[in-house]
Amino acid sequence: MAISRLLLIHGSESALADRALENALAERSGFERSLLEGSEIEPGRYGDAVAPSLFAEQRLVVVKDLQDVAAEVAEEILRLFDQLDANLYLIFLHRGGVKGKGLIDKLKKLGAETITCEPLKKQSDKAEFVKSEFARHGRKISSDAITALVEATGSDTRELAAACSQIAFDTIASKAVIDAEDVNRHYQGRVEATGFDVADAVMAGDPKRTLISLRQALDTGTDPIMIISAIATSVRTLAKVVDAPRNAKSFELAGSLGLAPWQIDKARRQMQKWRPGMITFAIQELLRADIGVKGGEADPIYALERSVLAIANTVAAGRAPV
Repeated sequence: MAISRLLLIHGSESALADRALENALAERSGFERSLLEGSEIEPGRYGDAVAPSLFAEQRLVVVKDLQDVAAEVAEEILRLFDQLDANLYLIFLHRGGVKGKGLIDKLKKLGAETITCEPLKKQSDKAEFVKSEFARHGRKISSDAITALVEATGSDTRELAAACSQIAFDTIASKAVIDAEDVNRHYQGRVEATGFDVADAVMAGDPKRTLISLRQALDTGTDPIMIISAIATSVRTLAKVVDAPRNAKSFELAGSLGLAPWQIDKARRQMQKWRPGMITFAIQELLRADIGVKGGEADPIYALERSVLAIANTVAAGRAPV
């Protein structure tokens, strides 16, 4: 099947849009690439990117956040369609909504292949998504397991994709077909691992949620040592991913880093808030908390609370203490 020269990825579900773009780039893996951010394109910049090349190589121009392009740029995009090089391929991404709808309609009239990426509202749509995710990981999953996974996950498609990735990774050596027992074991582990809720809040630099999650974890009997361990695991994961090549895909790094692809993707999102010196600061605070909860301070709970909030506040502030 021929690769479309004009592809439109359209819709508000970012997880599906990311997946569609990933697949499209894989199909065009050998092409010379240019990436343009809609809100940053100045008049003339798009024209430069799509101008005919002196060479015969196949080229790809990706325009993200098409809804944010200026009116002059939208006119430029449409005006240049009659002049496009035969070796040029275009991918446009639009987040949905009414902004830029006129441009979308015109691209469709020009024959753009359209991939719709709207939120998965029906259970049947979520089930089909789960099936395709496990197929993408080279795994098989039973219908009962699909149902269990869909019922256990909320409306967050990215969370559903992450669960598929983790379950596929965790069961890779145990069985050929993933069943409902594997899904239930995954979610039972999440219920018990409340320390990771604290870790997620700390890594996100959210002091309020950190304090609430910490108190909930302690109230439900989570050992303070396990909370420290959960945060330390997240910090170590971040430290591994920070030094990894930014342009490498998560599944390519998984083996060398000893991490699941979903863990790498999560750490990359967290990295956006972490600045130089923060990892060292976090490790020092965790060591301090570890000593405190093991008898080094009169009030172990206060020692734990002080350290986790210190890390969360540092991430929120955007800089490590001098």
